[in-house]
Amino acid sequence: MEKIVNLCKRRGFINLSSEPYGGFGSCYDYGPLGVELKNNVKKEWWKFMTRMHDNIVGVDSAILMSPKIWEASGHLSAGFADELSECKECHKRFKLDDLGEDKKCPDCKGELLPARKFNIMMKTFVGPLENDSAVTYLRGETCQGIFMDYQWVLNTTRMKIPFGIAQVGKAFRNEINPNNFTFRTREFEQMEMEFFVEPKDADMYFDKFMQERMQWYIDLGMKKENLRFHEHPKDKLAHYAKRVVDIEYNFPFGWGEIEGIHHRGEWDLGNHSKFSGKDMSYLNEETKEKYMPFVIETSAGADRTTLAFMLDAYDEIEGGRSTTTETIKDVEIALHLSPKLSPVKYAILPLLKNKEELVRKAREIYDVLKIDFNCQYDETGTIGKRYRRHDEIGTPYCITIDFDTLEDDTITLRDRDTMEQKRIKVEELYKLKI
Repeated sequence: MEKIVNLCKRRGFINLSSEPYGGFGSCYDYGPLGVELKNNVKKEWWKFMTRMHDNIVGVDSAILMSPKIWEASGHLSAGFADELSECKECHKRFKLDDLGEDKKCPDCKGELLPARKFNIMMKTFVGPLENDSAVTYLRGETCQGIFMDYQWVLNTTRMKIPFGIAQVGKAFRNEINPNNFTFRTREFEQMEMEFFVEPKDADMYFDKFMQERMQWYIDLGMKKENLRFHEHPKDKLAHYAKRVVDIEYNFPFGWGEIEGIHHRGEWDLGNHSKFSGKDMSYLNEETKEKYMPFVIETSAGADRTTLAFMLDAYDEIEGGRSTTTETIKDVEIALHLSPKLSPVKYAILPLLKNKEELVRKAREIYDVLKIDFNCQYDETGTIGKRYRRHDEIGTPYCITIDFDTLEDDTITLRDRDTMEQKRIKVEELYKLKI
């Protein structure tokens, strides 16, 4: 994990928020490469949900909502609280779930005080006065906004049950013990989809989405052996859940959840109907049957997923890798990201930066490719060193413009993973698809 953290800071993927002030509360900023990578993860998720399914549409709901929503959803109750224990000696606080069997302080081995419930919703105030009437919360999950928009979407589209609503957005939790880089933070981004079904079909759709979501990670290049399903035992289920299966990734610190598939039953729509006084049941116009839909949820963390893809793609090559021009003998880093996720798709490399005709041709190719792809123009250092730079950030293809390019309009296309180099016509380059 330390190597990934260092790479993220050094190459502009991810860094501590508020770094000039020493960082702030396990919050992170995504740099030029990191924002491209994370956006690509979200783009592929959105494409899978809304384009590959004819009956799933998207929304973008507000972060600030009526506090009554969080009362109805159970987030203000003990069910959405961590058990917190404080050390008598060093006064550090720990989640009960993170403590060992001896229940001693992990840092100083001191005695721990009895655990207390600690609600992890982030409170704020709306308006000029900070009193009870102005209290609201930063959303603890994005799905509640989807439930608020459920009937609106149903009434303004031609959707009929079964159908789903997808959303990508920020959520906030006042975590007691944020840790493991971007795995557990207080500000994070979710990719959630709520699928509304007839109660009798809920189990079928649960199994369907469980398999589909696992395959999504594999299709984007994640190694099968680093993924597994983990079913929550009945006595450990969240207050809203009838069944929960997590997709876990084998992180350096152990297996950790990157996505959950949840059978939420009628908990959400049923409770919001009671608390709001508005009937959220569904009427089948053909059969005239009226029922409260069950909900199957897929909930993935964009930050965790991005971190998992980086870890899975990370590779160290002892002794470096040979190029056509040189061999650099030390450890080379390569990120074998799926080209769909890579923050830079093509690196455009003129052989020499002091030859105006090569630079002009390279710029010409760059100006065409950048319309459809995120590209980098790179003229500093030897070709071998430039290859290495782009291996390190996951660029799948490097394009070298040399003197032959000026004669026959061909370039050298170099593959990141195989290091294969081949000559192709420039016009073929424009037809390549990632």
